[in-house]
Amino acid sequence: MGLRKENILLVDDDIDILELLQRHLHSLDYHTYKAVSVKEALYILKDTFIDLLITDIQMPEVDGLQLVKFADEHYPEMPKLVVTGYPSVDGALEVIKSGATDYLTKPFTKNELKQAVQKSLESGAKRKKRQPVSTTGKSNGYADMIGTSEAFQKITDIIDRVKNNKATVLVQGESGTGKELVARAIHYSGKFSRAPFVAVNCGAIPENLLEAELFGYTKGAFTGANENRKGFFQASDGGTLFLDEIGSAPLSVQTKLLRALQEKEITKVGSRKVESVNIRIVAATNSNLLEAIQKKDFREDLYYRLTVVEINVPPLRERKSDIPLLVDKFIRKYGVEYKDRLMQISPHALQVLQRYHWPGNIRELENSIQRAVIMSDGSIEVKDLPENLKFKIDFPDSDFLPLREMQKEYVKKVLLHTEGNKTKAAEILQIDRKTLRDKLT
Repeated sequence: MGLRKENILLVDDDIDILELLQRHLHSLDYHTYKAVSVKEALYILKDTFIDLLITDIQMPEVDGLQLVKFADEHYPEMPKLVVTGYPSVDGALEVIKSGATDYLTKPFTKNELKQAVQKSLESGAKRKKRQPVSTTGKSNGYADMIGTSEAFQKITDIIDRVKNNKATVLVQGESGTGKELVARAIHYSGKFSRAPFVAVNCGAIPENLLEAELFGYTKGAFTGANENRKGFFQASDGGTLFLDEIGSAPLSVQTKLLRALQEKEITKVGSRKVESVNIRIVAATNSNLLEAIQKKDFREDLYYRLTVVEINVPPLRERKSDIPLLVDKFIRKYGVEYKDRLMQISPHALQVLQRYHWPGNIRELENSIQRAVIMSDGSIEVKDLPENLKFKIDFPDSDFLPLREMQKEYVKKVLLHTEGNKTKAAEILQIDRKTLRDKLT
């Protein structure tokens, strides 16, 4: 097997330039992805591992420098090479300040492109050596997670300790706190990142099917089993199996899970053949497993097998200092997706978000920002936020009067102002004297 080709993302609204770059880079044995806009580039960056970004500056809607700044923040280890037709000194400084590794001036030769790409990739390799994956208090993110709070740092410290071994981990936290993100960070930041990561929501699979889905089954094992099929355990062999909502697994499945953890062996439904598995289990729950043990709904021996390492993900209300960073992340994401541009939020609107208690945690925050971006005409203001986030005064019903009584009280105030002159009062109220009398009865 040969060495892995580097993945290079090319971004330019000029199709001819894109094709020229692609031809040159393919002949140099690189693998390329093409994007004609910043929006399309962000979609590729989200789903693909990119070794080098090459982007033009002058593009409609969102320019290349915005993309470089975004990539520098979210993909700091990835080198960025800017292609520019405006090689002024000030322009070059702006490019480098934005986070670019280097810039290449149009027109350029194939050899100049080759040298610039090699230089940028070497720079990226050096940066990776200087910047280990381990997070410190100076970092804002870890994998796809983001934060600077003490609670966030505790989580990333534990991830650093478990990412390169296959110790079983139990992630606990309220719904919407990002437990799957923690599991993905454990897998993709460690040395097993190229192995499979398989996520299973135990609560979403019917109880009578969960065992077959996890461990596989043989043909004829049950009605509808028309073929031999591998389960999630076999699919994640060598990598990580994430079992979300583990507390909802029936006791029969818990027994087989315990054996799989103890013996590193599984048996398909309908088979007697024992199969060895080499996986890491990361389980997650938003329920209290100790209470479930007391109610005989969860096996105590399985609980202790799962909690070799525990990670408690705090609710968002306990890490409010991370809200501005999360808001910025979601505004960037949905601003590009829905409005084709990078958006901002007003300080007042951000204060509203930081004051709210977030019972739905990060998932609720992301949904709120998604809606606000859609409703906003530019910068996100308080008016664009969901109504349930805004401060309200709940008046008791006893404070309100029937409409007729309110009108009567108001007419009396006007008469007091006119010193009892009903003609003047009627003029102010824009009614006739007869209607005025009726309002007072």
